Amino acid sequence: MFKATPNPPETDTDPEAVLEAEKLKEAADRAFAHYFPPAHEKPAKRRKHPLFTVSPDIDTEALLANASEDLLSISAIAADLADDVEGSRRSVALALSRMADGVQLLVERALDHNEALQMQMRAKV
Repeated sequence: MFKATPNPPETDTDPEAVLEAEKLKEAADRAFAHYFPPAHEKPAKRRKHPLFTVSPDIDTEALLANASEDLLSISAIAADLADDVEGSRRSVALALSRMADGVQLLVERALDHNEALQMQMRAKV
């Protein structure tokens, strides 16, 4: 039986093609290293000029209370928007409103847990 392809196939020994392939591989390796550095080499992501910052001395209760109020506002905005649009846009606005309501319930529960923990700590003192 005759094989049309030699085993192993003959390779192109053109020096320019080999050099071009090496350059392409080096460029690909540099790009890969740039976009996917090893975990131990990843620089910490820092914003040079943060637009918003949260003061580190604010207590958990204040943070959760503000988050709860913001979520209520987001839900109200989305529900109001749902009244003004039709079709799939209305569904998206209603979904955003319901998601904000769900997250707001989680924040409220966290506030309740925080209050219960504070009461337990006061009772121990």
